[in-house]
Amino acid sequence: MDTFDNFQSEYGGIGDDDTASIISGYTQRTGVGPSKVTLNAADALDLDALSIADDHVANRRSGLANDVAVSLDDDFDMNFEDNGIGVDLPEYACRQVTFSPAASPFLIESSSHSYCGIHSPASVVKCLVCSKWFCNSRGNTAASHIVNHLVRAKHKEVVLHSESPLGETTPECYNCGSKNVFMLGFIPAKSDTVVVLLCRQPCAAISKDISWNTALWAPLIEDRSFLSWLVTPPSEQEQLRARQITYAQINRLEDLWRENANATLDDLEKPGVDDEPQPILQRYEDAYQYQNIFGPLVKIEADYDKRLKESQTQDDIVIRWDQGLNQKRIAWFNFPKLESGEVRLAVGDELRLRYHGDSHNAWEGSGHVLKIPNNISDEIGLELRRNDGVPVDCTHGFSVDFVWKSTSFDRMQLAMKTFAIDEKSVSGYIYHKLLGHDLEPTVLRTQMPKRFSAPGLPELNHSQMYAVKSVLQKPISLIQGPPGTGKTVTSASIVYHLAKMNPGQVLVCAPSNVAVDQLTEKIHATGLKVVRLTAKSREALESSIAFLTLHRQVAAFTAHTELQKLIQLKNELGELSQPDERKYKTLVRNCEREILAAADVICCTCVGTGDPRLSKLKFRTVLIDEATQAAEPECMIPLVLGCKQVVLVGDHQQLGPVIMNKKAARAGLTQSLFERLVLLGNRPIRLQVQYRMHPCLSEFPSNMFYEGTLQNGVTAPERLRKNVDFPWPVADTPMMFYQNLGQEEISSSGTSFLNRTEASNVEKIVTKFFKAGVVPGQIGVITPYEGQRSYIVNYMQYHGTLKKDLYKEIEVASVDAFQGREKDYIILSCVRSNEHQGIGFLNDPRRLNVALTRAKYGVVILGNPKVLSKHPLWHYLLTHYKEKQCLVEGPLNNLQPSMIQFSKPRRTLNKSMEQFRRHDYSDAEATSGAPVLNDARRAATSAYESNFYRTHDPLGYIPSDVQSLKSSTSGLPHFGAAASFGPSKQKASAGQKRATYASYASSIISQDVAGAPGGTDASSVAGSQFEHNGSIVFSQSDRLRRRNSLTSMAGTSDIGSISAYDYKSQDSVIDADDSESQYSHSAQSGVTEF
Repeated sequence: MDTFDNFQSEYGGIGDDDTASIISGYTQRTGVGPSKVTLNAADALDLDALSIADDHVANRRSGLANDVAVSLDDDFDMNFEDNGIGVDLPEYACRQVTFSPAASPFLIESSSHSYCGIHSPASVVKCLVCSKWFCNSRGNTAASHIVNHLVRAKHKEVVLHSESPLGETTPECYNCGSKNVFMLGFIPAKSDTVVVLLCRQPCAAISKDISWNTALWAPLIEDRSFLSWLVTPPSEQEQLRARQITYAQINRLEDLWRENANATLDDLEKPGVDDEPQPILQRYEDAYQYQNIFGPLVKIEADYDKRLKESQTQDDIVIRWDQGLNQKRIAWFNFPKLESGEVRLAVGDELRLRYHGDSHNAWEGSGHVLKIPNNISDEIGLELRRNDGVPVDCTHGFSVDFVWKSTSFDRMQLAMKTFAIDEKSVSGYIYHKLLGHDLEPTVLRTQMPKRFSAPGLPELNHSQMYAVKSVLQKPISLIQGPPGTGKTVTSASIVYHLAKMNPGQVLVCAPSNVAVDQLTEKIHATGLKVVRLTAKSREALESSIAFLTLHRQVAAFTAHTELQKLIQLKNELGELSQPDERKYKTLVRNCEREILAAADVICCTCVGTGDPRLSKLKFRTVLIDEATQAAEPECMIPLVLGCKQVVLVGDHQQLGPVIMNKKAARAGLTQSLFERLVLLGNRPIRLQVQYRMHPCLSEFPSNMFYEGTLQNGVTAPERLRKNVDFPWPVADTPMMFYQNLGQEEISSSGTSFLNRTEASNVEKIVTKFFKAGVVPGQIGVITPYEGQRSYIVNYMQYHGTLKKDLYKEIEVASVDAFQGREKDYIILSCVRSNEHQGIGFLNDPRRLNVALTRAKYGVVILGNPKVLSKHPLWHYLLTHYKEKQCLVEGPLNNLQPSMIQFSKPRRTLNKSMEQFRRHDYSDAEATSGAPVLNDARRAATSAYESNFYRTHDPLGYIPSDVQSLKSSTSGLPHFGAAASFGPSKQKASAGQKRATYASYASSIISQDVAGAPGGTDASSVAGSQFEHNGSIVFSQSDRLRRRNSLTSMAGTSDIGSISAYDYKSQDSVIDADDSESQYSHSAQSGVTEF
């Protein structure tokens, strides 16, 4: 029988009564090997008092503020922030106190580098990685000090104090010896005085020992602290007399320890330790100021990425050798560090293999990743560049390093430099628009096509047609494409007309290769000549548009017979002689130039537009898809290639750029160019008809994120599968929220979360879909946490009741990985379930929006309503599901309406939404004849004084014009019914359109950010650096004044130098042959592709 079923129960997991009955103890013996032993009588503990619930600790718990994450699991340590922990202690407990060790038995020597100074042997443990001691007290933080340290430092092994009740003991797994405390848990054996330590996976999951019940397994770390029977929390008196250290000080100290292991709290007071970069502005005086602000942020992010990559060396790698069709050697191996989620790997990344064993001479070689771990295999495939001296006879004793290249960051810096010094980089109008200067709206003189749909593509609906028509007449356009509204078809139609109407080529790009490939395929369908430019490291990859890639077109270029012969010879031998190689490269470059020159459209990633092969080309028109997922400097790379007309397509209601460095993120690098232009008054044109979701699935996202404007292009019968027998609570409403009450746990990496109850129920739901006839490729499992993703994959393999191969084909991925994609059925595992820690970046509205809008035919959400309902966004979602009778509990074969009472939200949406407004612009607004500006909003009081204003803060998706809301008994905001989709839609006259069009392009920054009495002009938002004098018009010649502003350049006195930001790899010179993918991660993962 599935032992986890006993643990979780059919009704969604362990309750307080279940856990309170688990008796715990610790019997790991000091010695060389793992063991289970019986407690000595002299050391016997009161086992009846060793409850997991541990009231002594629980009394000092409290909640904490949550923040939006900048990467997959970065919200983990954000949950450790201060929030008045210790409310039961006197007020003076948080004050800084200083006294000597002799005066207090509770303080350790000043030379020790722990946090608070408590040193009671029963309350402290030693980190085995850094040899520092930490206590099990929370102090002023939401986690105990030892757990705080282990998470921040990414350390995982500890040893108890020799004078503690359990002696100098290292907790480790009884079966496999693993010492990862985040993986370890205990099981009471049948003997009352014995417990067994087992790791969560694989030992606890597969153990069949009859002397213990694995269903009772529970982690050693609960609610961010060690269980009290293992490490005793300090007494209240000890905590009062200890040094009071804050969460911020802990973070800063841990950062210092990475550079200096002997740093102390006193070092935090030294100047320069906490320097923050200058935050971004909304408006810039000139391009030098622009570079002066963005340049350091890009460098900070680059330096952080370099440190992270270069720290990921993995030793003791076992290699399996193979040979590719091109005769190159391929190494297959596992890379355990990827499981921690600290660094992400993508196809095309460069890795270095090293061998220093006894069976072969020392060797090292680098190559590019061909295959990354997936549900089917955890192996990585690495194709080596050279075959010389490869130790193919050796399989053990290898090491793997990441090879960091600065190409993508260098291209961002070069683009900003070009923007500042090259007057032909962009047109004068685009230049001033990008800097935020107010300009009179401009309409391009162009011959409009009679038909806006493009050949080979579906017919456009009214909002898509309006978007195409509007874009063709404007030098800068923003298009917002909510989920399933056909923005790829719209973009391809726009590109078709731009290519036909204007001379020269159209440059099409996006931050990710996936988005570029999808758009390339649609554009090719229109009959245009398309070239897909890829990084050299991705040339071996197969895809549906591989025949359009530049290297494939070169290989098929029959006009050059000599080149064809050399290509054939290279494929047969793998390598050419030096003279032939030189001739081959010359012929290839010439052929590439011919193909690129003959193309109508060139498609590549944003970073790929900095490829040297495009450096001599100028592109009058640029379209950037998924523009809201790219950092602003990334968007600048394609724009400075001579752009005179730009189209940005995206959705700022969905996930934005992911910035790994927190200082850069705080300074505003997470704000996309699309968002900044929206704030400056450039109103996006919104596509309004969605063709993906069942109407019941689109209702909540439409009301909550898009003011109820989304119309359904599909009907309910079209999105109902009668032959799929799944127990939906309401037969014709394929959605449900499945109540799960199991507790969250820290994952093996120490930096993520998992929920075993939800994982078990995910497997049951997947199996139910299989039995109903749904194939694996139609199901997607979304979870925000890497720890849960990994656990679900393994759990389904171990416990799935059907063939394992079926479960391997199920895609289990993060919200980020699913953006821009769809599945027939989506299962969302929320993971977070705790008493005090909050829900992390589940509180990010954009993340929820993406997760809820991936499914076509049905959605199942698993979560703890009691915890989630504390947050207003989730409270509304839960209320919505409850009103629809879709909030359920119980076994799948007998689901019942949940009777759980929701928690009261800590903050109301109505109160919050007064500070926000929507910046979207639909064709209905454009043709209504109503004024766009709202004088009432102009006179409002600003809630923001910062130069950096975000459009995607939690709860920022609710419009402030509450009059448009219809209240319901549940309080769920409902907007007026959207106009029905069809030909009966009333169109405004051409005169109305022109009048409205001329009015909305002017800056409405005072409307977007409410001002002080009398209104806030743009200068108060942009900061004192730029004196704003209303609407002004700049000519191209006005840009010459920048030559007198060299003093504003950051770190350089030479207009032709970017030495302050130049950090190329010391062993790498970027040339035409070094344009391969050196940083080709998925943009959804927080990195850049090219």
